[in-house]
Amino acid sequence: MTAVMITAHHERTEAAALARSATAWLRAAGHEVWMPEVDAAALHLAGVGSDRSPADAELVVSLGGDGTMLRTVQLLDGIEVPIIGVNVGLLGYLAEVEPPAMITALERYLAGEYIVESRMMLSVSVERVGPDAPTPPWRALNEAVLEKHEPGHTVRLLVWIDGAPFTSYAADGMIVATPTGSTAYSLSARGPVVSPAHRAMLLTPVSPHMLFDRSLVLDPDEEIKIEVMGHRPVDLSLDGRRVSSLSEGDVVKCRPAEESAMFVRFGRRRFHQILKAKFGLTDR
Repeated sequence: MTAVMITAHHERTEAAALARSATAWLRAAGHEVWMPEVDAAALHLAGVGSDRSPADAELVVSLGGDGTMLRTVQLLDGIEVPIIGVNVGLLGYLAEVEPPAMITALERYLAGEYIVESRMMLSVSVERVGPDAPTPPWRALNEAVLEKHEPGHTVRLLVWIDGAPFTSYAADGMIVATPTGSTAYSLSARGPVVSPAHRAMLLTPVSPHMLFDRSLVLDPDEEIKIEVMGHRPVDLSLDGRRVSSLSEGDVVKCRPAEESAMFVRFGRRRFHQILKAKFGLTDR
């Protein structure tokens, strides 16, 4: 018997139908199944929602797109549970199973016919000015973003790399991304595309008002610290979720997390071919 948690996109009709199908199949096969209460309520799935901890799960099935996969990783909060991503929506980078193949994917997983792909995550913490204690670290699969709170103004951010000051930026913000996140916000800020099999941290300024506007690809051992300079407030977001407001002197520290995100794969996954399809690139 396997304990399976299902997460799902809250606004996709197909996700609700897939959740019903997966729940019925897994329960008929003798497995435990539940959804977080908020998911079950949003999809009107009575009898499936539970307040059980994600730590109880041995497998998670994510029904949605890349956003649902990111939320699933957030729910796990560093617990290394394998995730099967069922792609409900547009072509994404993270979810590989198409809806018609969902039950086959579950059969193959339970038969041991799969591999687990490990993805690097960021550990992000804040050191505040004054008596406040440092925050416990958060985790992010894609990126940590420091961004201006007020429109029409830049913010000043001093970057430290591996314990030494690098330079200060006047910009709309700063992105610290993982290789997985290189195709997310960092890409729209003209950051490099990096294979998700790689381990690195990508530092990319957002709309910098200075001559040096290049991204840096850093070794995972080179800790990044970003200090807020000046009186303008800065928002800190992780994978699109705002987690904190920062003031002058506050410092954000980014390094690779000890934990990884674990994605179930059923064959070799060619990242560059997904990238090619995403952007409609031709062979010649």
